[in-house]
Amino acid sequence: MGSYLGLIPAEESSGDKRRLGHISKQGSTLLRWLLVEAAVQAQRYDASWHRQYLRLSISKHHGVAKVAIAHKLAVRLYWMLRSGEDYSKVMERGSHVGQSV
Repeated sequence: MGSYLGLIPAEESSGDKRRLGHISKQGSTLLRWLLVEAAVQAQRYDASWHRQYLRLSISKHHGVAKVAIAHKLAVRLYWMLRSGEDYSKVMERGSHVGQSV
């Protein structure tokens, strides 16, 4: 999902060195912009998104943190579309999909 939307970093690696660059910017520019704007609003009004944003923005640039939250939001929206469940059900399931309890 992230690769399709262009929300993952471009990679230039050689040997043992791995260099991650700017986002790849593949896919729809409008959709990517909308997701980043939605991520800004999500981190503003949801405490768990805000914690993740703050944690990322301390170690990275705030723009990188916004794109990371947008990527997480896109993945969550994908799972909502795929499973046909609403947001609260996807939140209950969390990121441990497929693991036995």
